Amino acid sequence: MSTASVPQQPQPAPPDAPPPVPPHASEATRLLCAGTYLDPAYRDRVIEELHLNEQRIVAPSLGFDAARVLAHALRARRVEVGWAAGIVGLWIVGWPLTGGAMVAYLLPSLLLAGGVAVRSDDPGTPASRRGAAFAMRWLGRLVFGLFLLATVVAAFSSEEDAYYATGFKAFLLTLLPSVSRLAGGHERVSALQAWLALVLFLAVAVCAGVQRSQFARALGAELAPHRFPDAASDPAERADSPRFQRLKERIRLEQHAPLIMYRETRPFCGAGRAHDTWVLAVEMRPVEGRQPRPLRNRTVLDTVRPLLEGLRLPPEYAGHAVRDRLRRLELDECVFLPAEGLTRREDAPYDRQAFEEHRERAVEEGAEKRRHFLRVRVGGWEEELVVTVYVRVHTQGRMLMLEIAPHVLMPVREDFKDADRMAHQFRNNSVFGRITWAAGQVPASAVRSFVTLCQAAGHAWRLATGGYGNALPDGPAVSVRELGAAASGSLFQQMDVDRYLRSIQDRIAHGVRTALSEHGYQTGEFVQKVVNISNGGVHIDSVAGSTFAIGTHAQAHSATTGAPPRSTTSPTTGGPAPQKGTGSDDHRG
Repeated sequence: MSTASVPQQPQPAPPDAPPPVPPHASEATRLLCAGTYLDPAYRDRVIEELHLNEQRIVAPSLGFDAARVLAHALRARRVEVGWAAGIVGLWIVGWPLTGGAMVAYLLPSLLLAGGVAVRSDDPGTPASRRGAAFAMRWLGRLVFGLFLLATVVAAFSSEEDAYYATGFKAFLLTLLPSVSRLAGGHERVSALQAWLALVLFLAVAVCAGVQRSQFARALGAELAPHRFPDAASDPAERADSPRFQRLKERIRLEQHAPLIMYRETRPFCGAGRAHDTWVLAVEMRPVEGRQPRPLRNRTVLDTVRPLLEGLRLPPEYAGHAVRDRLRRLELDECVFLPAEGLTRREDAPYDRQAFEEHRERAVEEGAEKRRHFLRVRVGGWEEELVVTVYVRVHTQGRMLMLEIAPHVLMPVREDFKDADRMAHQFRNNSVFGRITWAAGQVPASAVRSFVTLCQAAGHAWRLATGGYGNALPDGPAVSVRELGAAASGSLFQQMDVDRYLRSIQDRIAHGVRTALSEHGYQTGEFVQKVVNISNGGVHIDSVAGSTFAIGTHAQAHSATTGAPPRSTTSPTTGGPAPQKGTGSDDHRG
């Protein structure tokens, strides 16, 4: 089956609105690319999801380009692995040259690496864990400082000092040999060996500084805001790996297609967090004295769509001065299909004709696994705050079911946003500041670099032996955009989310009510349920023959059944809960 790219459905531009930013050039894409250099854990998750597990179809990339994030993740790993190999090589060469003195420095390196591994930025981390991480880090620094002082003293000491020194100097001269002998080192460290150790430390610091300067240069070059839109000049995009080039093209075919191949456990993967989902069902009662007309799902959606498009129009008196993101509201139709059942990833029906066939059948069928949605998307804050609303309508058995599933992608993580600030600070720091920073990287460099090489070797082993290339296709497990999202947004951003959603939901409800009215059906019940769902209330269809009570301490009982009054505890207030009788029909929003 052909897998030709399906272009996005055309979006009419609102008057006087600037052209939309393409996903590969968005600010969200740039910050996620920078994050692959800052956070090795995030970078490894990106590579695992998009490069290692090539059988997984990519999650929808709303407002960003996952292929470009993968390109920089692979480049960041290549750079880090290269410098890690150099640093580990220096430590290995230094072992015999220093008479085993370098072995002693593995102790503070292990302490510092363990402190970093134990530390957690989660506010809910137990105090014992935070205390252990703090103690391990400072103990590692103190031990390294003591060993470094011992190395300096050995470098400026003569051979006789090793036999005749007393006091604290004698302790320092015997410290390194005592520790290194545990790993087969020499009984003493000569002045030459101590000087060689200091030179090797300097070389490790230079490696760490040059590696950091490469990241700073990248933030000032291909990842700079003014140059990032030019993807053709991005060196990360031009990697020689055939696997990457093949996956890059595949990701760009799938990530913005209106056909969404999903995993059953996470159908909306990539859209962010679910936010106030509506599922509303009303009986389609004919208006008295009118003959109702058949109401198709497509008719309802076609009534809703122009009302949503009207949100793009600015006030007549404002014109081009309006910068509200609703002016760039995007509308399209998408079809969800389960990835189970495919034999190859390339068999997914992304060509235009196959999608049109799925869309025409899915819009009316109301099936379980294949589902049709009208998708409404607003990309605010330079595509960092993405609000997506999925709308589905189904009529069956004289019932109208309306499903509204809003999802919110939170802004990119704060530390990713600080990448430009960190790079600027490093580039413009004083020489002494750079030297101090590089020297601080030496203590933990051995273990950290060794772990990096082990992770790279593990990835290569899994790539060679895992059989991912011939595995059955699967839906996306995670979204790299969701992995790089902050836990919450600012108050301004939360206000924007509420404004976008209320505007969109109001237009959807108005469109459905209009469709019901025009086809001869009552709208009172629908309007009442929408109001109650919007306010989080409870709608009672009828109180005839029912018994109910209102108030914290209220009690009620039915006179027809003769049941005695009883009181229960409210789960929210802790007091007696209101009672409801047998004849009430409640719909909770």
